[in-house]
Amino acid sequence: MMGRRRRPAAGAPRGRQPRGLPARRARTVVLLGIDGAGKTTAASSLVAAERAAKRKAIVLRNRSGRRWLARTSARVGAEVPVRWADRFETVVRAANVLVCQVRAARRDGLVVIDRHLVCQLVLRRVRGLPPGRILPWGSAAVLRGAVVVVLDVPAETAHARILARGQDHEPLEYLRAARAAYLEFADACGWVVVDATGAPEAVLARLTGLIGR
Repeated sequence: MMGRRRRPAAGAPRGRQPRGLPARRARTVVLLGIDGAGKTTAASSLVAAERAAKRKAIVLRNRSGRRWLARTSARVGAEVPVRWADRFETVVRAANVLVCQVRAARRDGLVVIDRHLVCQLVLRRVRGLPPGRILPWGSAAVLRGAVVVVLDVPAETAHARILARGQDHEPLEYLRAARAAYLEFADACGWVVVDATGAPEAVLARLTGLIGR
């Protein structure tokens, strides 16, 4: 008797990637995960290690403008409706992703991308908004051929890290919901999940292994 086929997670990028190590050396690595998971630190460390080994590498970051929007909203004392915020963030993030794709295509060596369109899909899931059709399709299209890694930490660990850096704030409930969405998407799409609760050196070693170094 054949097993029942698993349904893809609602709103997840379409199409799976093979699990395990890539068959050849990765050219593009995309780092995902909740705020406080260590994406920026891991991306910078991975590129620094590549450059120390005399190999070309660059970090490209895909911001959504969410923090700027939140600060502006707080400054003027007016809350932006959720759908308006999503539209603004989607446009900003999509534009940044397109720029990153062009820059990555013109470069040799390793390209490490911090955040991606998937992050907006996670936000939509947490906010209770529909994923739409274009965003899941576009996310899968631009991720094709990349090694996608979700850096995973418990929401409480991420929350403590965010408070320690003192630059912004994320509710614990939001972090829990976002983490669940990232893990569900990772399972549906076959992405690699890396435990990022340990020392930065341990996370770097895991990422280095994933790209075939």
